[in-house]
Formats: sequence, C-alpha cells, structure tokens
Amino acid sequence: MLDLAFLLTVNRLLAAAPWARARLAPFAGRRARLLLGPLPVEFRIAADGTCESLGSEAPAVEIVLPADAPLVLLQGQGRGALMQKVHISGAADFAEALGFVLRNLEWDVEEDLSHLVGDIAARRLLTTATGIAAAQAETLRRLADNFAEYLRYEQPVGVLPADADSFKAENRTLAERTASLEKRLLILENAQ
Repeated sequence: MLDLAFLLTVNRLLAAAPWARARLAPFAGRRARLLLGPLPVEFRIAADGTCESLGSEAPAVEIVLPADAPLVLLQGQGRGALMQKVHISGAADFAEALGFVLRNLEWDVEEDLSHLVGDIAARRLLTTATGIAAAQAETLRRLADNFAEYLRYEQPVGVLPADADSFKAENRTLAERTASLEKRLLILENAQ
C-alpha cells in the first residue's frame, strides 16, 4: 500500500519535471530502496525515467530517511534540513542522480489541493496542517526540555559540572591535608 502511494506521488511529480525523468532515464532497470523509519519502499527506474515496482533483484541504492521526515517537511523547515539527515548508499552515480532529483523535485501541495477543494480551502488546509505540525513539534520539544530539567534537578541521574568541580576541589584539599598529617606523623615517629 505504501509502495503504491509512494510510486503514484513520485510519478505525478516526475510527470511535471522532464529534467528529473531525463536525469533518471539512464538508470532504467536499476532498483532502489527507500527506508522511512522502519517502512521500506522498493522501486525500479523505468525506461522513461519514472518509477515502477517491478523486479525482485537487490537494490543498487538505499536511501534512509529519518522517521520524522514528513513532520520536518510539514513544519516548513525545508528539504535542506531533511537532506542533511538522509543517508544514501550504493552505486555512486545512481545514488547521486537519485539524491539530486530528491533534493530538487518540487511538489506544490497547495496547487494539487486547489484542484480538489478550491484555492481558498486549499490554502486554509495547508496553513492549518502546517500549524498543527509546528504545534506538535513545539509540544514535543517542550516535553523533552521539561523531562531533561526534571532529570537534572528533581531526580538527578548524573552529576552537575559545578558539583563535580566542587568535589574535585574538596578532594584536592583533603589530599593536601592528609599529606601534611603524614609528614607530621613521620616527624613525630622519628623524634621518639
């Protein structure tokens, strides 16, 4: 199901981008695997530069996206932020071509939505979805910050740097006093 949705979406974008199809066409017949978190999508490049799900041979390229990729895109952080987290491995020329297409392929979500629901509704839907995604990301960030603060101050798991420095200073002072006492004891023992 995910394979079909991915292929339909990518092929729709490729249909509007002849440069991308031209870039992928030389790799016709080669397979690639896209991993979005734990979800794999395997596809093959067709002769016209589009994607198809045929073939069963091992993929020549593997693209690993972080599990939060859709959220990063919806938040408007852009593909630049997402592409920094992407790991592409395999045949260098094919990987470079796929990476270039993924970085530069544009999807105007608002335009596609406008054909279904109209311009104003599409704009409002996209604005709402972006706002919800940003609010969820902010909520998760705050939750993580609060949890870190709780662990740091309420239920300390580790040692704060200031406490560690203070402990080291006290140990140094104690070691110096111990050495001084040992010298005094040695002097007293020698005097008897």
